[in-house]
Amino acid sequence: MKMIAIAAFRPDDERLAAAVELLESLGVEPVADPMLQVAPTGVKPREDADYAILTSKTGVELAADAGWIPTGELCAIGDSTAGQLREHGYEVDVVPETFSSAGLVDRLEAEVEGARVEVARSDHGSDVLLDGLNAAGAYVHETVLYRLTRPPASGESAELAASNELDGALFTSSLTVENFLDAAEERGVREAAVAGLNDAVVGCIGVPTSETAEARGIEVDVVPDEADFEALARAVVARLE
Repeated sequence: MKMIAIAAFRPDDERLAAAVELLESLGVEPVADPMLQVAPTGVKPREDADYAILTSKTGVELAADAGWIPTGELCAIGDSTAGQLREHGYEVDVVPETFSSAGLVDRLEAEVEGARVEVARSDHGSDVLLDGLNAAGAYVHETVLYRLTRPPASGESAELAASNELDGALFTSSLTVENFLDAAEERGVREAAVAGLNDAVVGCIGVPTSETAEARGIEVDVVPDEADFEALARAVVARLE
């Protein structure tokens, strides 16, 4: 009997290894197809801001490795980022109820007028955060800690989807959706890959990722309440069982 095959698009580091281990523990066949590659810029976030915002575990690791010591309120966009900050010895002051850029703006907009706000993240961060904080009267500075590119060898999952051999896919950001489609285009299977995904179970972390997929013709089946890879994987596997 053929095992259920589910694609994971995490960067090719401990995150992909953990994804593979999790999927195997759930009794499915992982298709490890990294769609993101992290290229650090070597820049450290500002330390003199009234509020400092981190939006990813990768950003936390790079800031911590650089010896960053913030002096103001420390904000994390969600529990995963907050947990990583605490693991590195930081005290987290703000985590919004809704784990998104819009949720963080909603949490901070009433208190940041005239404040200096440092946003430290990747080069693909949403404009929602910067625009919302600026509209609230904050003085916003953005530091790009790392750039995200697509690994040249990516695309195995697109070919599997195109041949209807992929049962599920786990998209963790809008960029993973876009890079999957770019890889499919390079291999000449974009239309067939989208059709294959629409016969599979597609899971997305967060509404923005889901909206990106839907806008490009990919039908999204699962968006877990918790913005967490394990929650995403378990929800997709449950839908397939």
